Amino acid sequence: QEQLVESGGGLVQPGGSLRLSCAVSGLTFSLYVMGWYRQAPAKQRELVASITRGGTTNFADSVNGRFTISRDNAKNTVALEMNNLKPEDTAVYYCHARRIITNLEYWGQGTQVTVSS
Repeated sequence: QEQLVESGGGLVQPGGSLRLSCAVSGLTFSLYVMGWYRQAPAKQRELVASITRGGTTNFADSVNGRFTISRDNAKNTVALEMNNLKPEDTAVYYCHARRIITNLEYWGQGTQVTVSS
């Protein structure tokens, strides 16, 4: 059974850092583009960052230069390193997998990130 399990969320002060991790099982990891989405209260879910199996990355303008995405194809994990966090980064963050060619998608259960003093 396909599973995406996030960890690493929490409460952090503005300017602080957090690292989110996603452990993936039950699918052929190398065939999937991995990404992180987020959804703030009363807002639509938005793409934060994505990474292809070859390591090509893409970032939302709002996080570019502050966030880094990485994947370990041997361990079936993907991580989101978030630096210089701002209150507007507060949201539930979701791990996402999209299969190449077929675009079949899977989602994690989400992890809360709160940036507040």
